[in-house]
Order: sequence, then structure tokens, then C-alpha cells
Amino acid sequence: MPNITLAISEDLHARMRQHSEIRWSEVVRKTITQKIEDLDVMDKLTAKSKLTQRDVDEIASKVDRAVARKLSLRR
Repeated sequence: MPNITLAISEDLHARMRQHSEIRWSEVVRKTITQKIEDLDVMDKLTAKSKLTQRDVDEIASKVDRAVARKLSLRR
């Protein structure tokens, strides 16, 4: 099985040591697995899409503006 190494801050490492009962490698493994599964679903959903990146960017911009308007009305 391949291994990965990652860098974390000293503060985070100290906080992790406070919870030695947690198998941190398992937490990371499950998180990576979930992210890959999410990406697989996204790939399946977009595989037959005819949208271009420009189309996606335009839709995202419209959604962002609509959300911003809605949030500012609620204040």
C-alpha cells in the first residue's frame, strides 16, 4: 500500500496529540476516499455535459450575484 507524507503546523500536531485515541491516519484515509467518491460522482454528472467552461463561469457568476443580493436583503 502506498504511503503519503504531509506537513502540518506544530499547533495542529499538539492538538492531535491531545487525542491519542484517534487513529489520524484512518481519518485522513476516509477523508481522501470521500473526496475521490465525490469527484467520481461529479465526473459522471458532467461527462455528457455540453457546457463550456465559459458557460459554467457565467452561471456561477449569476448564482453568486443572486446569493449576494439575497443575503444583503436579509440583513
